[in-house]
Amino acid sequence: MSRWARHPRCVALARAELRKLLDGWGLAVISDDALLVLSELLTNAVRHARVSRGREIETRYFREPQGVRIEVHDAAQNWPQPRMPDVYGGRGLTVVSALAARWGTEVRDVGIGKSVWAVITVPSGGEA
Repeated sequence: MSRWARHPRCVALARAELRKLLDGWGLAVISDDALLVLSELLTNAVRHARVSRGREIETRYFREPQGVRIEVHDAAQNWPQPRMPDVYGGRGLTVVSALAARWGTEVRDVGIGKSVWAVITVPSGGEA
């Protein structure tokens, strides 16, 4: 688990952390998809999780039998909703949905807020 301030620079730092972890797990084959999904989920939390100062965003990563589960936790009560893309954005959850084997949102196990998660798996025929 890592904790991040609500600042855009945390996205690059979290990506570097996940890349290193995936390499160590022998999952480099899914790095591009996993890093893009993490970027979308974490950017959403940075932009939209309007919470009081001191409330950090958490990332957690879990090895799955054929991939990785990426979780982004924040203390905001608003849950992400896919929206129609426009010139300002709105493509994030569409990207997550296209790349993840499955994804969702749930109430955090500790504290207030939510966890948005996605599972990225090795393509059929690949090795994990």
